[in-house]
Amino acid sequence: MVVFQKTLRNSISCTGVGLHGGNRINMKLIPAPVNSGIVFKRTDVDPDVAVIPAHYNAVSDLMMCTTVENDAGVKVATVEHLMAALSGCGIDNVVVELDGPEVPVMDGSAAPFVFLIECADMVEQDAPRRYIKVLKEVEVSEGAAKAALSPADNISVAFEIDFDNPRIGNQNCSFNLRNGTFKNELARARTFGFLGDFEQLKKLGLAKGGSLENAIVLSGSDILNEEGLRYDDEFVRHKALDAVGDLYLAGAPIIGEFYGFRSGHALNNKLLHTFLSDKDAWCYTTEAPVRIGNVGGANWPAKKAAAPVTD
Repeated sequence: MVVFQKTLRNSISCTGVGLHGGNRINMKLIPAPVNSGIVFKRTDVDPDVAVIPAHYNAVSDLMMCTTVENDAGVKVATVEHLMAALSGCGIDNVVVELDGPEVPVMDGSAAPFVFLIECADMVEQDAPRRYIKVLKEVEVSEGAAKAALSPADNISVAFEIDFDNPRIGNQNCSFNLRNGTFKNELARARTFGFLGDFEQLKKLGLAKGGSLENAIVLSGSDILNEEGLRYDDEFVRHKALDAVGDLYLAGAPIIGEFYGFRSGHALNNKLLHTFLSDKDAWCYTTEAPVRIGNVGGANWPAKKAAAPVTD
């Protein structure tokens, strides 16, 4: 089965805070032509150096988030949640305009970005979608952590975490990303951290925009957010969401199964480099997975949604 590439039907804008810089960021998603992929464009720098490809080879910094950078040193940080939403919605081509060095963190999940994409609407384009098909298992590790891609007939993600903190502990999840699974099961999962870590990061000039409005914050085994968790296993689901976003930097959806154990942005990126450098491990195909579908079906609190402006 051949599936066609998709972009947005309309442009759409939102405003939010950068997680690490703490500054107000304006973002605009703009339809793009076939085979152009996902591209970031900084509107606050010289236009000659404003474009940054959303590609694993452009990743320059993996401390606390995924950052992409062009040859001129212009960066965009915290791209993983937006990339996950674009992947989950099946968007192949879009220009992401930003007037600052970060993607807005919004509520710490991918749900506001899914909402934006749905408000802008999606349109099929005049070219088949290209996939990367896993032909053999590839695994990377760093200490006890590991990440792997293995052959499968669909696009799936499995993740396991193991924290000493008793509120988190050992959690695992596994999802086939079809028929709205991303939106229903992963999109609303928020990033999380510990109160002591946030305080230390702010002393180092990081996480200036971090708050209870855009992250789950724990103090010991207590969750400080008044509304509690959105899922019982929200912690591991967010790690799976991050992996979906990091993997979409391959430049195409990957037909295969991802498995991560205590993996993070750095190991996810290392996996892409190892996997894509092995020409026997993958091939391009326009044959879509056995089962594929668009997002749909989930609900989330209106107060947490982005406020889009279409034009």
